[in-house]
Amino acid sequence: MTEKTTGASYAAAGVDIEAGDRAVELMKEWVKKTQRPEVLGGLGGFAGLFDASALKRYERPLLASATDGVGTKVDIARQLGVYDTIGHDLVAMVMDDIVVCGAEPLFMTDYICVGKVHPERVAAIVKGIAEGCVLAGCALVGGETAEHPGLLGPDDFDVAGAGTGVVEYDRLLGADRIRTGDAVIAMASSGLHSNGYSLVRHVLFDRAGMSLDQHVEELGRTLGEELLEPTKIYSLDCMALTRTAEVHAYSHITGGGLAANLARVIPDHLHATVDRSTWTPGAIFDLVGKAGQVEQLELEKTLNMGVGMMAVVPQESVEVALTALADRGVDAWVAGEILDREDRTEGATLTGSYAS
Repeated sequence: MTEKTTGASYAAAGVDIEAGDRAVELMKEWVKKTQRPEVLGGLGGFAGLFDASALKRYERPLLASATDGVGTKVDIARQLGVYDTIGHDLVAMVMDDIVVCGAEPLFMTDYICVGKVHPERVAAIVKGIAEGCVLAGCALVGGETAEHPGLLGPDDFDVAGAGTGVVEYDRLLGADRIRTGDAVIAMASSGLHSNGYSLVRHVLFDRAGMSLDQHVEELGRTLGEELLEPTKIYSLDCMALTRTAEVHAYSHITGGGLAANLARVIPDHLHATVDRSTWTPGAIFDLVGKAGQVEQLELEKTLNMGVGMMAVVPQESVEVALTALADRGVDAWVAGEILDREDRTEGATLTGSYAS
């Protein structure tokens, strides 16, 4: 008698198509909240559609695009079982890069890679992305959820995204607009944002032996709550500022730290100085520095030190700019100025000591 054999299947290999379909159904309500009038169709198609005729109001429209992820911060979310905030980080990392050139965020797509599809978990991640898109003023037009059994553990996941914006050619912001004497305005971060977590995790967990559920007096909450604090999304604030005051350039402070990111928008013949004494970094930065005996310059090369976005504006626009940001609830201050490069080799440097 021949024994009956069972053929291989996608499910047997670890991919659950039905769970993926349920995840799509759960996320639809959140994606719908991000819709702009230019978006055509709904979630579930092979491609997201955006009506480009909306760009006819531009004389010479430039499309701006960016892509990014959240890095090892996703492991904090996994350990805590909190999945509905990590999407804010993703949107911030993508759309705040786009707004730097003066572009209006239009739409975004996401990519979620999991070891095993847990529909509610995937929907929670998308919920956070959708909420972030609302805060950035863009639409979430589609995405992809991929199940990778054998490569990722059942609870492991990663997220990435890509976005598109538009700016009028003659309103493009950047290095060519910056002049000697311009002021550098800093906008406060909400914490670590989404960079430097490999260093932070190594210092706080491996070296200091701290735990996510540990209450930290200096932080006023648990370490996990601090580390999972969502990245502030500046897109609409920057767009409003550009409409209100003359802005020459923005710099999104992400990986590489404050000086290196600011230097990216400074022309070769000019130099930006930023005075540390104009602000006090949050307690988390001091905690990381002390716990790991990390030198200040190393911290500044890795973390944002309390500044998430910077604007370069002419001196005559400073008061208008600060008032406009304050009206939107953005903590901002004059942190530096633009000087002639002279014999300096760097595009931007930090001077002085942080305020205590």
